Amino acid sequence: MGSRGERLQKYMARAGVASRRKCEELILAGRVTVNGQTVKELGVRIHSGDIVVCDGRTVTPEPLEYYLVNKPAGVISAVSDGRGRPTVTGLVPSRQRLFPIGRLDRDTTGLLILTNDGRLAHQLMHPRFEVDKVYRVEVKGKVTAADLKRLRTGIRLDDGVTTPAAARLVSAGDAGSIIELTIHEGRKRQVRRMMEALGHPVTRLHRCRYATLTDTGLRVGDYRALDRDEVAELEKISGKEENEGG
Repeated sequence: MGSRGERLQKYMARAGVASRRKCEELILAGRVTVNGQTVKELGVRIHSGDIVVCDGRTVTPEPLEYYLVNKPAGVISAVSDGRGRPTVTGLVPSRQRLFPIGRLDRDTTGLLILTNDGRLAHQLMHPRFEVDKVYRVEVKGKVTAADLKRLRTGIRLDDGVTTPAAARLVSAGDAGSIIELTIHEGRKRQVRRMMEALGHPVTRLHRCRYATLTDTGLRVGDYRALDRDEVAELEKISGKEENEGG
């Protein structure tokens, strides 16, 4: 947060008091105190050691946590599932209310970030920042140079033409091929639909990189906490640092 501190309404929203806009209303209504002094205007910043009270209750944000998860097949990219299927949040034993950044369909394996940092999640998923997502894609049939060219220029799907992807052929044979595909978008089942449009149904799909994070040393089904440098790099990529004062 640095010496500038964190805006009071953001601090309160992060603590789960209410939405940021509702927290602003609480502040303007004189229902919030900082270090015993009633606050009735926006723009107040909170620093380490400050005591915030709203309607007589101390406000304490939960500590932010960040995990990299290598999702197995059969696990849902959701916080909960009404059908009782296993979810990705069940892979990490945390007391915080974690949620996944982005989604992978049930049959796809690979990297997801779990966090309770809603601002970072929103920024990373915003199309403006074009966060790289790299997939190892195994398909039926022989992928040709013409197929790679179409991937690199855009594939027409029922919801529009995809943005140009980076596509690299790993291996190709009559029975099947493997490519490495890098995309920025996050449409539902996008990679599978792109390959189906080329006549190469996907047989196995794995996300091996998300932004700067790779699956090196992280087996499918495992997780690890992100270190400070990794979180800082994600904030830099997503533009969170430059927007922190807003």
